[in-house]
Amino acid sequence: MTTLALVGCAHIHTPGFIKKLKDHADVKVKTVWDHDAARAKKRAEELTAHATTDVGTVWADPEITAVIICSETNRHQHLVIAAARSGKNLFVEKPLGLGANDAYAMADTIEKSGVIFQTGYFMRGQPINIFLRQHVQQGTFGKITRVRASNCHAGALGGWFDADWRWMADPAIAGCGAFGDLGIHSLDILIWLFGPISTCTAILDNGTARYPGCDETGEAIFKFTSGPIGVLAAAWDDVANPASLIISGTEAHAAVLNGKLYLQTKKLEGADGKEPWVDLPAPVPAGLEAFLDAVTGKADPQLVSAREAAYRNSVIAAMYEAAQWQRWTTPQ
Repeated sequence: MTTLALVGCAHIHTPGFIKKLKDHADVKVKTVWDHDAARAKKRAEELTAHATTDVGTVWADPEITAVIICSETNRHQHLVIAAARSGKNLFVEKPLGLGANDAYAMADTIEKSGVIFQTGYFMRGQPINIFLRQHVQQGTFGKITRVRASNCHAGALGGWFDADWRWMADPAIAGCGAFGDLGIHSLDILIWLFGPISTCTAILDNGTARYPGCDETGEAIFKFTSGPIGVLAAAWDDVANPASLIISGTEAHAAVLNGKLYLQTKKLEGADGKEPWVDLPAPVPAGLEAFLDAVTGKADPQLVSAREAAYRNSVIAAMYEAAQWQRWTTPQ
């Protein structure tokens, strides 16, 4: 049995994570910390754990070997560095930092500590993305010329961030608005597929203006070092998101429409693009599930490194900078 602590309960994913923790037979949550005592108490009761506003008790407890950090983003650096220096394995909800500098500082400390790290890029475990990565690496697409990704939902339309999660619509606390919150998931997949980005620009907008001072929608355009042109859309203002990914190459074309893959290429029999392609690999644990597998000793979970998480943070930060100054920017 692995003993954990929940460090911060602010993120909108906290209720879902608590359900996963309660359903996982090989872990128990001993302590729940939050700077908000009422919030800590509420989540601790759900987990039959001890609530505290003194995070030092978590770092000093030798029984606690891993922590899940779901605090506000502007608290990440202090908590992550303390956790790593205390030898705690750590899952940190995305984004890792407010920007590039704090994210890389955390990555440096995590790497020096040698602890297990993971963040919330759950899309890496999805069969379609695993399949596409295999075929990008195998050269099935030929020369890839352009890619488009979209990750949008109706969060602002539905008022998701009006009450308990209001801080997530305050970029000074969250480090970003809708574009970073949702876009970083698809950005992770794009970089996982095609590698680093050499230059980028973006345009962001307040959209419905439900959350003043916060981007609710945006689009970025960028160039991968490997060659393709990329476009990324992310928003809280969309009633639907039917086309989540398009890859165009000289020898193949892929489109993910309403969660189904349409593939056209002469290299795979039956891939005429007319019907969904269903010959896909099995899903693999990702995000929090992969972290729980790692800290409970299950075989070879696929984790996101701290350096990868920091790089994605730096790209998102560059896109925000480019939007602010209306120019092209190179990520750190």
